[in-house]
Amino acid sequence: MNAEHHAAFATPGLHDRSGKRYSLDDPRWRGDDGSPLAVSALPGLRPEQIDTAERSLWRYHAVLPVPAARRVSLGEGCTPMVPVDWAGRRVHFKLEWFNPTSSFKDRGVSVMMSHLAAHGAERVLEDSSGNGGSAVAAYAAAAGIRAKIIAPAATSEAKILQSRAYGAEIELVEGARDQVSEEAIRQSERIPYASHNWHPMFLQGTKTIAYEMWEALGFTAPDNVVLVAGAGSNIIGCDLAFGELLAAGQIERRPRLFVGQPEHWATIADTFNGIDPARRGERRPTIAEGASIARPVRLPEAVEAIRRCDGAAYAVPETEIYAAVRALSARGLYAEPTSSVAAATLDHFIATGEIAPEETTVVVLTGAGLKSAEKMAAVFAGPGDDAQESSSTR
Repeated sequence: MNAEHHAAFATPGLHDRSGKRYSLDDPRWRGDDGSPLAVSALPGLRPEQIDTAERSLWRYHAVLPVPAARRVSLGEGCTPMVPVDWAGRRVHFKLEWFNPTSSFKDRGVSVMMSHLAAHGAERVLEDSSGNGGSAVAAYAAAAGIRAKIIAPAATSEAKILQSRAYGAEIELVEGARDQVSEEAIRQSERIPYASHNWHPMFLQGTKTIAYEMWEALGFTAPDNVVLVAGAGSNIIGCDLAFGELLAAGQIERRPRLFVGQPEHWATIADTFNGIDPARRGERRPTIAEGASIARPVRLPEAVEAIRRCDGAAYAVPETEIYAAVRALSARGLYAEPTSSVAAATLDHFIATGEIAPEETTVVVLTGAGLKSAEKMAAVFAGPGDDAQESSSTR
């Protein structure tokens, strides 16, 4: 890294939606206006800046606003991107269950926990429907930091067990994901809040998935990226990275982001499509538990990211999520129902013609089916395959 580029990274800061700026050393987790914080714009990466000796997301430390020497890492990132024959076309599936705790959350938590550890954190609080809590528990253990995880009582037992195994204190709360978040915010007055939904450093970690796509495709961007969204961190992370690469002249245009959410939890998709989410009536339980977030903290940012790349969003019916789990498993990909929402979204936009056969498309599978054993059992104990077929199996 030359001196000019190094100087650009010397003093990144934070800002809230009102535009007020804060130091990276400020321990706050939200702005004075109550809005989530974001890191100020960073220069994009050039191929020669990649630390090729590092086999983790820290190979991109030149675009991470955390001292690499203070990293808390378990070898996250560098996940495979496997080409698969899907509906007669070649589609790349990014297998995020190769991360240490078997989900994409490890990316953001590694960078977030590195930041917190560098600033002397001794205890942290997280609220999660499963994967985020597992990741925070693991990286807190690696950093020697005590962790408390607040989770919905209905969370998959395997995810709770994983957090307990890492030594985290667990509190289960009755109600939906929003009630869990509200309880965490109440407790954040006495325990430092390391929320993967609120903390700006989490997004800095999630953006590395897009840098990996760029590097794996010979330093070019794909035409399309297909994502499942709960709170939308992968949407915003991809927007950040591809925006940095575009500003640095490393790609010619942003990939289109195609986003799917469970039908009755589709706040981002509905808002993007000009639909009032309240029109769907009472929210129904979904097998895609990790995406059942009614009020995403960064809703405006997620919607704007989809608009910025001329993307699209889809509210996925429950039957199509079941079908996608089956279709993925039939190809050897044992993805949890939450990440299978992305495959159902792929089917939808192939059917509409918005994803063309000749385009390079990457689908992100966020977590492993092994982490949702009860939900996977429900899929394969449910109606027969004929009732659950999708366009991908035709």
